[in-house]
Amino acid sequence: MGCILVMGATGFYLVLQHALLEGVRSAADMDADDLEARLGSLPGITETDDERFFHVVSASGEVVAESNSAPGMLLGIPDSGDELIIRVPEENIDFLVTVEDTDDGHTIMVGRSLEDLHETLFTVAGLLAGIVPVLALIVAVVTWIVVGRALTPVDRLRREVEEVTAHNLHRRVEDPGHSDEIGRLASTMNHMLERLNQSQRAQRQFISDASHELKSPLASLRQYAEVARAHPGRVSAADLSGAMLNEGGRLERLVSGMLVLARADEQSLRASSREVDLDDLVLAEARRLRQSTPLTIATTGVGAARVHGDAALLGQGIRNLIDNAAQHAVDRLNLHLSTNEVGVIFAVEDDGPGIPKEDRHRVFDRFVRLDQSRTRNAGGSGLGLSIVQEIIHTHSGTIRITDSTLGGTRVEVQLPATL
Repeated sequence: MGCILVMGATGFYLVLQHALLEGVRSAADMDADDLEARLGSLPGITETDDERFFHVVSASGEVVAESNSAPGMLLGIPDSGDELIIRVPEENIDFLVTVEDTDDGHTIMVGRSLEDLHETLFTVAGLLAGIVPVLALIVAVVTWIVVGRALTPVDRLRREVEEVTAHNLHRRVEDPGHSDEIGRLASTMNHMLERLNQSQRAQRQFISDASHELKSPLASLRQYAEVARAHPGRVSAADLSGAMLNEGGRLERLVSGMLVLARADEQSLRASSREVDLDDLVLAEARRLRQSTPLTIATTGVGAARVHGDAALLGQGIRNLIDNAAQHAVDRLNLHLSTNEVGVIFAVEDDGPGIPKEDRHRVFDRFVRLDQSRTRNAGGSGLGLSIVQEIIHTHSGTIRITDSTLGGTRVEVQLPATL
């Protein structure tokens, strides 16, 4: 603002100087026109005031008429149309001199004093030199006060946010209730704190559920080990190894699933873009399930399909879907794989009890079991569909649950042909 005031004052000074100089120039031109009209009747020496003078020279260089105030330095004859500024030493005054030629060959030189112009400019310069710093100071003080008052709510919000820690994320900053920038800032901060609070609660719940899930197989392994050590004859080597294999596999699946979800939460779950024959993965899982369960696995609806993605992640997602369906099926599973103009559709149908429509969105939450009466061996850890959802979203696909033609549940996944 100080620079703007200085530039404005300088511009005003220059404009005023130009305007005053134009006024003096116009007055000198008028005097020259008047002299030209009265040239024949002018005496040789004419009395004039100290503010102006004239000097008329004939074509032969003879002085025809001049004022008694004309300075003696006007010895040469300037060219017509010239403009001079001369200083009269006797009076220490600057004069603006204009030169004009008449039709009969005379040269008229008229001078006008610049003393009033200089005095005016000096007075204005003094006023500007005093006013500009005062205005700059006033603007600085007003700006300081106004900006300080405007930023007071921001500073209050800063102090309130500074007091929020991991132990009191339930706190909220004071919302002034206005629709201005401060009100929107407070609302944004409160929404941010709410998201952080929800994230922290979900993290704590995840840790609590994970700890609970891990405790069960670890306790089972320890129980078998303690019984085998205390009563070697009661637990055979086959029973002990079988229990360790089962519980160890369960632990491995649980830890693997939690690692996938942790990577998804950190947004570090990335799918490589390679061609994957999805039908090979589906048929391999069907063969595995036929060997490990008495269920009828129908694969007649599985056609050739190829997508671009991560074979390991897609294989894990397909396995989780089929295992989840197998846990709830009674006698039969139907697997479908086809392509359309959008991409690839994979579906798993079972003849189990099905999932109520109001609960279908909940099955994708972590550690959720709709039937709390199930044992963990029968109901799983509650991470399967959550992992599938993260894997499908990583591959830019969608997943939904509908009714099965077998009477149970149909889980349908749609994947784009390319990422």
